Amino acid sequence: MTFPLFLIDPSKDETPVNSDERLHDGWVITVPEYVARHAFKAMRLGPGERLYLSDGRGLRVLATVRDPASRQVMVEEVGRDPAPVTRLRLIQALAKSGRDEQAIETATEVGVDLVMPWQANRSIVQWKGNKEAKAAGKWRQILNAATEQSRRTWAPELESKATSRNIVEMCLRSGVHGDMVIVLHQDATDTWDSIEDRVRDISERCLDDGRPRTISVVVGPEGGISEEEVSSFVEAGASAVVLGGNIMRASSAGPVALALLSRVLGRFA
Repeated sequence: MTFPLFLIDPSKDETPVNSDERLHDGWVITVPEYVARHAFKAMRLGPGERLYLSDGRGLRVLATVRDPASRQVMVEEVGRDPAPVTRLRLIQALAKSGRDEQAIETATEVGVDLVMPWQANRSIVQWKGNKEAKAAGKWRQILNAATEQSRRTWAPELESKATSRNIVEMCLRSGVHGDMVIVLHQDATDTWDSIEDRVRDISERCLDDGRPRTISVVVGPEGGISEEEVSSFVEAGASAVVLGGNIMRASSAGPVALALLSRVLGRFA
């Protein structure tokens, strides 16, 4: 049985879930109010029922509810899930109507490891000034909620907003570090099959030398990626591919690509 999982931010709370060395079987700990509100009020977990606590960095604490009124749970097991060696990044262009938020939510459930907001040339939505911090905070909340929903102990890392120039620089670095950047573009001539062998090669090299590598998927806004951006990314080393014959929304393309990559990497049985 899979028990519900709740994230605790060790930088904000005194609950000792930031280190498996500080936790032991049989310890009774008090969970933060926001966890108690979700677990005991919304989900109505009662004494004797089990749950997981995590710091979002691989720690998995299995605990039994002891006293919901005092927010106390008893630790049963403490473990740590390893971080993936071949990481998946979604570079998601800002899009209107919340489609970018839908994309990162589903991508988290699929298993994305890093999420990068992208201010594309055709993005109608703009993150500027104080709005950027507020929007990034909302993205973080979405990622955390999707992490809990999917019972993940590794929450996706939310990276700083990127410009198209930043992505060009990333593409240039990818060739040096053995990473890969995939640009989803409806007018590309290369098909998805053309990159799967390369993805397997990257995964095998990671397993051989233990050095992390990253496969990034670039998804444009509702108006698509401009030809200028596609050309600059490809010239810098990215691979532009078409994802099937149907045109997908900004909210769908990234998660679909990540699901296909997860299967190639063996994450999906």
